[in-house]
Amino acid sequence: MSFRAGRAGRGAAAACLCLIPSVAWGQSASTPAAAASPSAPVQEDELDPNSPLAPLPDIGVAWPDLATAPDAPSSAVATTDGAAERRYGWRVEGIDGVGSPLLRQRFDQNSTLKAHAGQPANAAQLDRRAAEDSALLVTLLRAEGYYDARVNVAVEPGPRPEVVLSADPGGLYRFDRVTLAGVDHAGDKAEGLTRAFGIAPGDPVDADAVVAADTRLTGAIGREGFPFAAVGAPEIVVDHATRTATLDLSVRPGGERRFGDIVALPGNRVFGPDHVAEIARFHRGEPFDQTRVDDLRRALIQTGLVSAVELKPVEGRSPGTVDLTVKLDPAPPRTVAAELGYGTGEGARLESSWTHRNLFPPEGALTIRSVLGTQEQLSSLVYRRNNYKARDRVLTLQIALAHQNRSAYEARTYSLSGALERQTNIFFQKTWTWSLGAELLASDERDVIVATGQPRRRTFLIGALPTSLVYDGTDDLLNPSRGFRLGGRFSPEASLQGSVFGYARTQIDASVYRTVRPGVVLAARTRLGTITGAPRDAVAPSRRFYAGGGASVRGYGYQDIGPRDPNNAPIGGRSLTEFSVEARVKAFGNFGVVPFLDAGNIYTSPLPRFTGLQYGAGLGVRYYSNFGPIRLDVGTPLNPQPGDSRIAVYVSLGQAF
Repeated sequence: MSFRAGRAGRGAAAACLCLIPSVAWGQSASTPAAAASPSAPVQEDELDPNSPLAPLPDIGVAWPDLATAPDAPSSAVATTDGAAERRYGWRVEGIDGVGSPLLRQRFDQNSTLKAHAGQPANAAQLDRRAAEDSALLVTLLRAEGYYDARVNVAVEPGPRPEVVLSADPGGLYRFDRVTLAGVDHAGDKAEGLTRAFGIAPGDPVDADAVVAADTRLTGAIGREGFPFAAVGAPEIVVDHATRTATLDLSVRPGGERRFGDIVALPGNRVFGPDHVAEIARFHRGEPFDQTRVDDLRRALIQTGLVSAVELKPVEGRSPGTVDLTVKLDPAPPRTVAAELGYGTGEGARLESSWTHRNLFPPEGALTIRSVLGTQEQLSSLVYRRNNYKARDRVLTLQIALAHQNRSAYEARTYSLSGALERQTNIFFQKTWTWSLGAELLASDERDVIVATGQPRRRTFLIGALPTSLVYDGTDDLLNPSRGFRLGGRFSPEASLQGSVFGYARTQIDASVYRTVRPGVVLAARTRLGTITGAPRDAVAPSRRFYAGGGASVRGYGYQDIGPRDPNNAPIGGRSLTEFSVEARVKAFGNFGVVPFLDAGNIYTSPLPRFTGLQYGAGLGVRYYSNFGPIRLDVGTPLNPQPGDSRIAVYVSLGQAF
């Protein structure tokens, strides 16, 4: 149900003024009609185009002179034309405490007087706008159950005329009888459907309430297992004598069903019904639920491989079942992406990728990925199978060749890895996610001997079984404003470097977000890490803990915090402590500012400590785009170590945490 009100432009009002005489600012006038004798002879004279126009006949009403009116301002322009324009004010009286808050909101959204407020208007325009708003207000009051509503229009004269709409809502009409004809055919679920409808005798005759009740009933009847149900349009009969109304609605449940088979229609060119069944959150034999069908439709679109989905319930091939016919129209399967970032100490970084998202149907994607950076280069080939054997389960296999040239080490690494994980995404944000993985890598790494500062080169063969578990209770995946996240990662590893030894890497991350007032979000995080089972020097430099940088302690270079060798280069450690707090303030439009304070340190002991923390502070700028925030952070170390830069800059996509 919708409400609309027309709006007349200035040109339309001027055209009307030429045809219909009117008195400025709402005064009335009478116009005598000129009678013409049908028997009068008609004289045809030749028209001289140079002759002057004949004077107009007197219409019997003199246009008021606003300049000479008693309340006219001294600066008014003298005129005898009723089309003189003046600015006006307006207000509505009599609706305070009447109806729902939507009454005033809808009136303001559709008011012609408000739409043209501040613009000059002549008498005819003002009369037209007031009439339209009067009709609009009556319509809105009747929609809320005030069927006897009346609205009077008056103009308070003055230098700035004031249009007053005075509403008299009258008495509130209520339902005397509510009938859901046919709902009894739903059997033992009829009572629940009636409760879902929610309107009973004695309730106000509110159009919004009726529409909401109709929507609730339609949703409930679909959830309760009736795929072929039909709900008629509400019929309302109003009795003005008793100020009551009756509501009649026809319901045809059509019989309960259970899910049957998923059947592909001809022309389906994306993937077959078996994979659609893997994505669905229902199984054959379960009671029909329309919300699960709607969820399946959204999930199919979310794959990115489907541009349009047609899911239609049909009578099942087995008695008491309903089959779903499915037709999928393909979307472009290839994606080319690029990302550019910069960080002090990390340098510039360009990542690009080419992906065919359905090269190995169903949903078997192949990605060729590369990274070009001042301190990092990478080439990888990734196979990714989305919705593997179940909804939101992802199988990933990767072969990669990487070169990293950090302050702490230089590493050339060949890796083979795989993971099975339950992932989250912006369409279906998950509360719990997990991953189980395996890694096998060979790494040629260069660092220095800590005691002497002499360079050395070692080759590591490492096998790892990384696992993770994350809880996400926030309200937004990319830009949370409330809630918290808690995640843990555990990776037992075996290393061959002269002899075989084992160790375990453990890391815990937690963050919390709270809106303190509109446009201001306080965010805080902590990270703790430990490596147990092997001394620091035995662990490959690329597998140790480091701190500092745009996703760590801002104000410091990448991985620059912690113990250092005789050449003043970081050497990493066996444990990690980090803290961050920031205020995300929406400044204007899509821009915001973020003051922040970070702290952290690296320790040689296996357990993280909270001493000797390095602090960094600064200010960031955010641009909130439709695909996530773009951030620029500028930080400075508060207690720098020798060799630390005074300013650090970080540019990337997404919040820092």
